[in-house]
Amino acid sequence: MHFVNVKMASSGVHAGRHIYNKSLIFLNNLELIYPRRALACTASAWQKTALASNGSSEEIVIPRKKTWSKEALLQALTSTVKRDPTAAHYTFQDDSYLTPRTSGEFKLYSLSQESGKAAAKYFINTYPKFFQKDFAEPHIPCLMPETFELQIEEVSEAALVERIQLRKVKAAVDMYDQLLQSGTTLSLDLTNDLLDLICLYGDQDPKDDSDPEQKTEDVVEVQDDPRKRRPRIRRASDIVRVVWKENNNAERIFNLMPERDSRSYGAMIQGMARHEAYDKAFSTYTDLLNNRLTANVHTFNALILASPEVREKYIEKRDLIFELLNQMAEQKVRPNLLTFNAALRALRRCGNMARSQALLIFGEMKALGITPSLASYDHLLGIFYKAASSTQGHTEILQDVLNEISGQSFEPQDPDDVMFFLNAMRVCLEHKDLEAAYRLHSLMQEGENWKLLGDAHQQSMYYGRFFNILCMMEHIDVVLKWYKEMIPSLYYPHSQGMIDLLQALDTDGRLDLIPEIWKDIKQMGHDNKVELVDEMLSLMAREKQSSEVQESFAQCALDVKRRYVPSEFGKPVLEWTANSLGSITSLLLAAEKRQQAWEMMKLFKASNRVPTDALMEDFLSSIKEVQDTNQAVELVQMSARFCLAGTPMLTKRVKEEFVLTEDHRATLSSLEFSSDGNRDLTC
Repeated sequence: MHFVNVKMASSGVHAGRHIYNKSLIFLNNLELIYPRRALACTASAWQKTALASNGSSEEIVIPRKKTWSKEALLQALTSTVKRDPTAAHYTFQDDSYLTPRTSGEFKLYSLSQESGKAAAKYFINTYPKFFQKDFAEPHIPCLMPETFELQIEEVSEAALVERIQLRKVKAAVDMYDQLLQSGTTLSLDLTNDLLDLICLYGDQDPKDDSDPEQKTEDVVEVQDDPRKRRPRIRRASDIVRVVWKENNNAERIFNLMPERDSRSYGAMIQGMARHEAYDKAFSTYTDLLNNRLTANVHTFNALILASPEVREKYIEKRDLIFELLNQMAEQKVRPNLLTFNAALRALRRCGNMARSQALLIFGEMKALGITPSLASYDHLLGIFYKAASSTQGHTEILQDVLNEISGQSFEPQDPDDVMFFLNAMRVCLEHKDLEAAYRLHSLMQEGENWKLLGDAHQQSMYYGRFFNILCMMEHIDVVLKWYKEMIPSLYYPHSQGMIDLLQALDTDGRLDLIPEIWKDIKQMGHDNKVELVDEMLSLMAREKQSSEVQESFAQCALDVKRRYVPSEFGKPVLEWTANSLGSITSLLLAAEKRQQAWEMMKLFKASNRVPTDALMEDFLSSIKEVQDTNQAVELVQMSARFCLAGTPMLTKRVKEEFVLTEDHRATLSSLEFSSDGNRDLTC
């Protein structure tokens, strides 16, 4: 009986602890709804009950309340929903009619959507008086008109401040000149603010993307010569950029300043380096040192980025980069993350000697407690893995980088962060490292790292490279799993991507899936790609398959044939080639569709194409099965008209394998005489 009482007491203690733990969970959830003070007495009561149940005087401290962010509930709900691989991109979920099916439609619809937003923003900001009613509850500032019109007309410092805040470069310069003419003495800080504005935009008014009438007459357009540079990702700076003009307003105002501080010099140096006046930037930096001033970290960052532009030899570029870093240490300017990223980016233009220096920079970052960003690792990979390089050395660097950052979630800290995943996947593809590709893709899915994939074009290139290495290295079942997972919700493959998939099917002997892939090819708008269609037809016609597969191949071939037939609206989608005509004919013969195959043979002459001897032999074998002597003789006549080298062999087979009439023999004899005596004249 005593044992029973002890056991019951022990059970009561465990039950009390269980009730207490459950109560804490309930209270924590309840605190999300009610204030903490309102729960104070309740918590105290629960605590006393739990202590009594435990039979112990030990005080139990309730955990402090966790402060949740405003997006916590939305993030929790988001974590319960998985991406639908069969759905289009989330950008188009509001308008199902405009759901893209191809990469071209994706680009068109995306640009159309952004153009519509820009047009709406332009009208709202141009005519704000018509959009004053606020329908949103709570208030959403970004949906209301922005004030871009100047409110202060008189000549005053307040008017200059207003123009600087609204980024009106030319208006701010005009107001500055008027203030000087009126004898007003401007403060050094206000003049520096004006210098910052002018240097940032290169003495030009910034382009407003929402203004369709924005003029760019003073903007220099620069287009890369495709014969001199490799194809690369297009950026805004590749199409339109502003160059630093001699004796512009920034230089004029800088020379008029009665006194200049390090901020004044820094604005000029950063503006010159930003707008390609690299030599003038270093000359201004020399003036700063001569005036016994100290540059700030942003000025040094701009100079480090510009250092490869003012030196020719690799060793000179490297020495200048480290000279600037040493000057920072001498002037006691603490470098930041962008400083080291600028040094790594500049070292990418220093050849192979940059490899050891890059590792030293990473060691310095670690010593200063600066955590590298994705851009840091991207520059490191760029130093060790040159694009289009065939070298297989230093492959361990990629593994080391992945070991270092595996499982981490990154935040954007550098504009070049978006280049890491794209370039790292390129390295995996060039070195055929499937394991590294999987690890990289897993890292991309960690947290919100997917946001650092870049724009739509960069995302497409990333997934394209990942899919390419899967097709080359992975089993076809795994490839098809990823194919269904990524398309079309994440990736619209181009024609080369579909060719890679077809070759993967060929490698693992799953050509029977080609008709299903053809449906996707049509949906994605690649049915007009000659190389892709020819590759698909060649794979289907190469080997004999089972009767069921041959029938599906024949139906697919007939569907492909429709792309070569002129439609009611104009020219056909594709033009016949000898390969496409021969492959479709072979597929129809293999499926015992002899009459349709004969119609295809007639298209050779109409399309000025020549069939192969092998195709003629196969066709004759098919005719032999039904003993159609007339068609056999006609086939020999067709071969003679094309001047094929196998015509005599066809004639011999017809004489031996078919029952011929006198007319048939006379026709074949004339063909033999024509091919033997007058071959050069007739062909």
